[in-house]
Amino acid sequence: MKISIGSDHRGFELKEKIIKAFENINWVDVGVNNSQSTDYPIYAKKVANLIKEKQVDLGILICGSGVGMSIAANRFHGIYAALCWNEVVAKASKMDDNANVLVLPADYIDDELAIKIVKSWIEAKFKGEKYQKRLDMIDGEK
Repeated sequence: MKISIGSDHRGFELKEKIIKAFENINWVDVGVNNSQSTDYPIYAKKVANLIKEKQVDLGILICGSGVGMSIAANRFHGIYAALCWNEVVAKASKMDDNANVLVLPADYIDDELAIKIVKSWIEAKFKGEKYQKRLDMIDGEK
């Protein structure tokens, strides 16, 4: 599995810990590479484009609250970014809504919980059927 990951300065440390915790994942790290202040839309766009271009399977974005990254990523057609703060929400975001981007709020979860959230999200599988119909409605296909 190939996953793109990006963060702003507030999510930098958590991003590095997630990459280290999941060494079996083929990561595409789009930045940031330090904790200097930066603008989150830059990294949301990079992750979204990699998914749209089918260069990666999924994406993870991290910022302070998770809200900015969620808003930015969801501007892209075909991107379903889910802001998740626990394992249950992460699992549901993939199973019910086929979230292809996981967004984490670095300021509101600890490292241990973040790793559990990522694991739950990666392992979850989309249920399809009526849930796909809903995604088609969002995309204006039905």
